[in-house]
Amino acid sequence: MNEDAIRNLIQSQRDFYERGITREIPFRKSQLKNLFNLIKKYEADILEALYVDLRKPVFEGFMSEIGIIYSELRSAKRKVKSWSRAKLVPGAWLNICAVNKILPEPRGVVLVIGPWNYPFQLLMSPLIGAIAAGNCAILKPSEFSPATSSIVSRIIKDGFDPEYIAVVEGGVEVGQSLVGQKFDHIFYTGGTEIGKKIMKGAAENLTPVTLELGGKSPCIIDESADLDLAAKKIVWGKFWNAGQTCIAPDYLLADSRIKERLVGKITRCIETFWGADPSKTKDYARIINEKHFQRLRNLMNSGKIVIGGKCVESERYISPTVIENTGLDSPIMKEEIFGPLLPVLEFKDIDDCIKKIKLNPKPLALYCFSKDKVFRSRIMREIPFGGGCINDTFLQFTNHKLPFGGVGTSGFGHYHGKFTFDTFSHFKPVVRSLWVNGLWPIYPPYRFFTKLMRKLITWI
Repeated sequence: MNEDAIRNLIQSQRDFYERGITREIPFRKSQLKNLFNLIKKYEADILEALYVDLRKPVFEGFMSEIGIIYSELRSAKRKVKSWSRAKLVPGAWLNICAVNKILPEPRGVVLVIGPWNYPFQLLMSPLIGAIAAGNCAILKPSEFSPATSSIVSRIIKDGFDPEYIAVVEGGVEVGQSLVGQKFDHIFYTGGTEIGKKIMKGAAENLTPVTLELGGKSPCIIDESADLDLAAKKIVWGKFWNAGQTCIAPDYLLADSRIKERLVGKITRCIETFWGADPSKTKDYARIINEKHFQRLRNLMNSGKIVIGGKCVESERYISPTVIENTGLDSPIMKEEIFGPLLPVLEFKDIDDCIKKIKLNPKPLALYCFSKDKVFRSRIMREIPFGGGCINDTFLQFTNHKLPFGGVGTSGFGHYHGKFTFDTFSHFKPVVRSLWVNGLWPIYPPYRFFTKLMRKLITWI
């Protein structure tokens, strides 16, 4: 789609939005139901597309891409009326005799740019909030997951008028052209470098943005942790989707006293989950493309491979790999890994642990395995991060009643459930005065009321 066509599409959505149809609650509920039914209709095709793009196992595809969307859709349809209702708030002393309300209103026409690692879920989840809040939306799927991009386009064309919701497919040029247009909000999920470009492009039109990025998310294991439980949770969280998850544990920081035992348990857990040769199982995904495959293979040289290290270029397969003897200045510790490579570092005490984590920018996620309440409390209090878990991984993402988002270079803004509705809404304050003649001391001539009002305001 060229720039003129994109501009015409955006204008058609603006025209549709101005008709006021999307503001009606019955319309929003019907469109959420419509999206639910469309996903049901195309469920098998979605799973097939995810397999083509990432060889994503059916279980992983359903749970992380479709099941979680069903849950959000049901919740949004049930609660959109209450979310959209005007909220009464108490008045301050100057407008105590007034009705004070906050009115949620749609932002207008919004753009959602999705990533390739969860190419269905991370487009649909923001779209749910955009629909619930009463917006029109344009979706831009990742060109790196073409099969899923195609099925998303089919779904939207099948169920929605393009002047309401549309999909624009294409590469970098199309993305740049979209970002350069005037939207009322841009929601982007992906890498930090592209996020900077999107923010820069949006600034030209003063378009507000939500950036869901990533970073080096640490996983801390102290001496008191249940190592069997920790190994199982870490292996599951790290190698789900072959490590191509923004909230996956990026590296381990283990107490030096238990590090070797932990590595042994992780090794056995990998073999239990996927067997001696994970390439032969249907339960393990592949790397998205050749570029990322080569990048990950190069990062393997950052230390001693304890387990894994097998690569099959023709399949874009990299086995679950654990790497020791990795320094903080090694290449694998200088960028987000985003693949099935797990460096294991160690710390001497909690101060050493915190110091090492703070050498990297603020992470999107943090995981801490410990039975020591004092240890856990210091980690949670002293290290800034987007969200995380104690004695588990990933669970902070699965509850749509919790906000999900980053901090600093791992992103800003948040979503999931009502938080997505809030992201795509403007909360408009409105005051209706009940004074007949107004608060008369505030009008000129002020005379002695200056001293009176100063004393009154100071006292209040």
